[in-house]
Amino acid sequence: MRKIKDIRPLKFEDGYLFVINQLKLPKELEWLKLQSLEDYEKAIKDMVVRGAPLIGIVGAYGFFQGIKDGISEVEVYERLRKTRPTAVNLFWALDRMLNFYRKYKEEKDILEKLLKEAQRIELEDYHANRMIGGYGEVLIPNKANVLTHCNTGALATAGWGTALGIIRSAWENDKDITVFVDETRPYLQGSRLTAWELLQEGIPHYIITDSSAGFLISKGKVDVIVVGADRITLNGDTANKIGTYTLSVLAKHHNIPFYVAAPTSTFDLTTKSGEDIPIEERDQKEVKNCHCCQVAPEESKALNYSFDVTPAENITAIITEKGLIERPNEEKIKKFFGRK
Repeated sequence: MRKIKDIRPLKFEDGYLFVINQLKLPKELEWLKLQSLEDYEKAIKDMVVRGAPLIGIVGAYGFFQGIKDGISEVEVYERLRKTRPTAVNLFWALDRMLNFYRKYKEEKDILEKLLKEAQRIELEDYHANRMIGGYGEVLIPNKANVLTHCNTGALATAGWGTALGIIRSAWENDKDITVFVDETRPYLQGSRLTAWELLQEGIPHYIITDSSAGFLISKGKVDVIVVGADRITLNGDTANKIGTYTLSVLAKHHNIPFYVAAPTSTFDLTTKSGEDIPIEERDQKEVKNCHCCQVAPEESKALNYSFDVTPAENITAIITEKGLIERPNEEKIKKFFGRK
């Protein structure tokens, strides 16, 4: 087995959370110290930290910080909930922290307990990622060309990753794979972050423009597509970084396996289908500028949807830490979660 680096995007030291500033990668590896609830809000809103699982983890630590600062649990909860609207992991983690706080709030060591609960959420996510990697890597053929979108690796989670974690696990198990990395406009999470992670591991890869994927697939250059998710609904529809839906259509047309990798905390069983998922629309400046360089006329208007929805019918399987849901639908998901 190959040796894999242990990349972690956050660390709790001396009473504060430190996070990698993902806006500075790949040029600079900068750690930011989050010292107040406002720091947590800004880090999540501005995408200093991003990726559904990581947002949830940072939100959990932010809840601890807000209570530590003497802010009411309702205000802390609501302020953190408003930072990003689509990734359900944030709401899942905040609900868990709020319920935990209300259960133990009268105890003298409540702050210590809250911190341990946030750390537990972080640790659970890391182990979930390793399990996802184990279930998923067996689906990756040896010598496969794997296409992935956005960043779903260690930087998007507590460590290891979901979709990129599967790729990491396949490489760890001596599979000779090559990865095609969608650059993922406009924030370039693929070319800036996924490529950076793959370089750390020495995994062969090519950065491609998002619009190149269809051409490569049509030429038989792609064997499998693996992506992450920000929210999975009861019927199996999946919200993920904008551009994912297009890949699913291409995969279906060319009969290529299309896998979605996500922990069970990404499932939103209260939302019936993708039509009901709130889709975040970010500032048009992100489209019209590329890291401080203007690439469009100032007078032109731009649309900047951060996510799209992939219908369940386009998904070969959803890979979780508890196993696979093949050809997902409402009946299979209810059975998977033990719901009637």
